[in-house]
Amino acid sequence: MLVLLPPSEGKAAGGAGGPLDLGALSLPGLTGARAEVLGELVELCAADAGKAQEVLGLSDGLRGEVAKNAGLRTAGTAPAGEIYTGVLYDALGLASLDGAARKLAERSLLVFSGLWGAVRIDDRIPSYRCSMGVKLPALGALGAYWRGPMAEVMPQAAGAGLVLDLRSAAYATAWKPKGEVAGRTATVRVLQSKIVDGVEKRSVVSHFNKATKGRLVRDLLTAGIEPAGPAELVEALRGLGYAVEAEAPARSGKAWGIDVIVTEL
Repeated sequence: MLVLLPPSEGKAAGGAGGPLDLGALSLPGLTGARAEVLGELVELCAADAGKAQEVLGLSDGLRGEVAKNAGLRTAGTAPAGEIYTGVLYDALGLASLDGAARKLAERSLLVFSGLWGAVRIDDRIPSYRCSMGVKLPALGALGAYWRGPMAEVMPQAAGAGLVLDLRSAAYATAWKPKGEVAGRTATVRVLQSKIVDGVEKRSVVSHFNKATKGRLVRDLLTAGIEPAGPAELVEALRGLGYAVEAEAPARSGKAWGIDVIVTEL
């Protein structure tokens, strides 16, 4: 099982570990691309804080993120699972997983990133600010930039089992499963169900979406469940108490669509 996660916009403060070692990160096929993005980001933030703030889409209250990016090469690091914070990661609760669940998380979870392409939760990275929607002056839109490198490494990273895609739309642009891999990919939406004037209305609500995705992954990890494919995932989620509606692809080479229906957190 491979679980694709988005990162968080906000991140924990830099870690106490040694500086970044690009060569030590998972998916070594991305090292060259990571070096390119890192180099341009650091140079931009060190040379022109105002332009960097504009490129990164930061408010005045977040100007300090520019200086943080300028120092990425020497900043302290921590496991990615500690750097990423926010609603999804709070619900996932990596720090409180027991040993078996933690090991499953380390080999199953892959966090997509505008700066790193994708990292595993035990990869040591500094705190940074660079979303997949950023357009760097020389490299352009990062979602498009990462497509080539990710297409090279992701089929092997996907292994032979389920690919559970929980990414937001911006991060999904960096890699789209194709062919045989797509056939064992499940793309999950979380829909909130409300009764309005006696009629059920469903909508995507960010907080419900993120919290439910984090809780869903945690439940799979703590139960030690590794579904072999999308159909098995549907049965596993129903067994864990989730209301699930699934749509098998109309033709081969397409991902499954799975909706998780919630009424409250």
